[in-house]
Amino acid sequence: MAHTYHELRQMTVVQLRELAKELNQEAVQGFSQMNKDHLLPAICRALNIDTLEHHTATGVDKPTIKAKIRQLKHDRDRALDAHDHVLLKNIRRQMHALNRQIRAHMS
Repeated sequence: MAHTYHELRQMTVVQLRELAKELNQEAVQGFSQMNKDHLLPAICRALNIDTLEHHTATGVDKPTIKAKIRQLKHDRDRALDAHDHVLLKNIRRQMHALNRQIRAHMS
């Protein structure tokens, strides 16, 4: 049965040890003494599974948002020079919202 890294990560130590017992490969030698942090990469090596997690795109266009933030920074500088505190607060709020949008989609 083919396993993925995500499936293996969800398994308990006991389940991983049972799987390692069936493999009989040098990468998992000493599996009974290993904890999950050591056992998981060893099983992945034995099964030739990539241990890197791949994140899927979440629909955020980061370059466009970054361009908006750069434009808002220029607007912010102009508002500072003009001492327009109402506009300044509005621009800072927009920048904050855009930064939060980027951070929310990075995880």
